[in-house]
Amino acid sequence: MTDSTTNTASTGRKPVRVWVDGCFDMMHFGHANALRQARAMGDYLVVGVHSDAEIERNKGPCVMKEDERYAAVAACKWVDVVVKDAPYVTTLEILDKYDIDFVVHGDDITTAADGTDCYQLVKDAGRYKECKRTVGISTTELVGRMLLLTRDHHIRGSRAVRSPIQGVDETVVANFSQGSLPAGALTGIAHYLSTSKKIIQFSSGREPKTGDKVVYVDGAFDLFHTGHIEFFKRARELGDYLLVGIHDDQTVNAVKGGNFPVMNLQERVLGALQCRYVDEVIIGAPYSVTKDVLEDVYHVDVVVHGASDQPLDIDGKDPYDLPKKLGIYHEVEHPRLDLTTTTIIERIIANRHVYIERQARKAKKAIAEAEAELREKELKAALHI
Repeated sequence: MTDSTTNTASTGRKPVRVWVDGCFDMMHFGHANALRQARAMGDYLVVGVHSDAEIERNKGPCVMKEDERYAAVAACKWVDVVVKDAPYVTTLEILDKYDIDFVVHGDDITTAADGTDCYQLVKDAGRYKECKRTVGISTTELVGRMLLLTRDHHIRGSRAVRSPIQGVDETVVANFSQGSLPAGALTGIAHYLSTSKKIIQFSSGREPKTGDKVVYVDGAFDLFHTGHIEFFKRARELGDYLLVGIHDDQTVNAVKGGNFPVMNLQERVLGALQCRYVDEVIIGAPYSVTKDVLEDVYHVDVVVHGASDQPLDIDGKDPYDLPKKLGIYHEVEHPRLDLTTTTIIERIIANRHVYIERQARKAKKAIAEAEAELREKELKAALHI
């Protein structure tokens, strides 16, 4: 993104500067959709990201470290500036410091550790607007999915691998799944249903220009994270247009076994599309790079893979055999090779008791927030706001 000051200078209008803040833990397409909506309300989007310490004080431990969360938000194509270590309770002082016109938040109430509305100060000042929350996806939802993946089913043939989730106490997890609270549904599993409209909203709509060098990468890109972002960034540097092939759920499961992928195909597509380095995706790309992939969508000039082992296709062949023979295969390294979907799951499983407790606390907090939201709506209705 570029500062929209240049776009409004000719009209003499001051660019509208919008603020969004949050934890952005396990940055997903629900977060990105909020940022997309906020960016559409103004000309310049400033995003405040809370530190690990602030989040720990107010809602419990994060899965992703603060540097990972800062980088994930910065990679979203609708974000202009990231403010690190933003206060958990949004103040007028922070808005004035960054010359912000108003704050945007989802249509739900977020409370601090003391139960107060994090946005009450800016609401009272008339500098608050709402966007529509994306139903069916949240960090709590994703953590819940991983905590509930307890059996190695759907493992196929010689591709069977030991799931990092194997061995979790099923009675503990079952209690978590059912929920001992009245709001047990808040701790259960939901599934996001994508639409063509949402994909269009996330798509860049840009076609490669004549002479552009098209780069192709493929993978599952499950639980989209900074390892994927760094890979996309370096792949994009090898050309002018990045085409990303995303394998369907059955293919990912056949390769990784267990209960993978954690996110379904539509969710993974939106996760990739929100990244500023991605130009277009192939939904349900074949596991092996074929002539169709290289020629039918766009003419691919370079095929890129990360510097890691790649499982063979079900026929026992190297999935990159064709691009290697054509001399267009390239491997890249990046500084986040240590971060993978599996390592994220292992973080949660290694501290599963902490996260199960966190989920229960968040469910209680969600009940209080829902009640506060209902009271606020009733008050607005009574005042005819």
